Amino acid sequence: MEKNSSKNMLSKSVNFSLSGGLPASVNDGGISAYINMVKNIPHLSPEEEYDLAVKVQKNHDLEAAEKLIKSNLFLVVATAFEYKGYGLPISDIISEGNIGLMKAVKKFDPDKGFKLSTYALWWIRATINEFVLSSWSLVKIGTQAAQKKLFFSLKKIKAKLGIYHDSDLTPDETKKVAGELDVSEEDVIEMNRRVAKDSSLNKVISDDDETETMNMLVADTPAPEEITANDEMRALRTKMLRDAMATLNPREQLILSRRRLTDTPATLDDLSVELKVSKERVRQIESRAMEKLSLSLLKEKNRLFGKNN
Repeated sequence: MEKNSSKNMLSKSVNFSLSGGLPASVNDGGISAYINMVKNIPHLSPEEEYDLAVKVQKNHDLEAAEKLIKSNLFLVVATAFEYKGYGLPISDIISEGNIGLMKAVKKFDPDKGFKLSTYALWWIRATINEFVLSSWSLVKIGTQAAQKKLFFSLKKIKAKLGIYHDSDLTPDETKKVAGELDVSEEDVIEMNRRVAKDSSLNKVISDDDETETMNMLVADTPAPEEITANDEMRALRTKMLRDAMATLNPREQLILSRRRLTDTPATLDDLSVELKVSKERVRQIESRAMEKLSLSLLKEKNRLFGKNN
């Protein structure tokens, strides 16, 4: 598919025009050169990042926006390669990730206490996820939460269970994967077959280039920028969960902690005896607490990140 230049994408995203200076949109024949280019872009110090972000937020400063975007382009590349097995051109995935980065730069508030890379990682992944889901015919028939979870988690869950082949799953393997993801065995079978059929790391990058995608992959070790951003995102999510849990009453906190936040969840029977209430009452409290927790987390997420639009 055709892509606008990064200059035009930024203009569309942040609603002001650029004087130039951003690299062109990625194309399939130039991925190696693009990666080498973004690797060599200097990193910003925390002080530089803060000053530039303030200029963007208060003055819509174009030059400041370009510098912030450029300094985080390799974070997009590192994140995009997490989706390399989904049968879409890596160039398109990177370009969509760049759009997410541009949205992040537009919305980033440096006074909220976390780095741009942490904030941008959420936007990059959200934008790529939506692009993959809307572009790949595989998931057009099922974009419910369970299908999304299955689509993006199948490879990881298979690896966790020691399933490394791309052929049809055995009945036992299917049952285990379905149990891990809480979806039907039929959904697992269909998704596994489609992923195996449509994903290939041995496709050539372009008609006039015999280089295979496999040879262009970045190292399995995450980039330092991605490691830092992931660590900060995990810390932020932990804080968000802790703050959301604090909005629940003690009994709701106990039930959710014992039922959802431990490797060995307590049964309804266990909690019924411990709390001296019926199993149905425990289930009702758990359900109500989950609703309250979800609403609290959503409110905080929207406060920090805004909506994905």
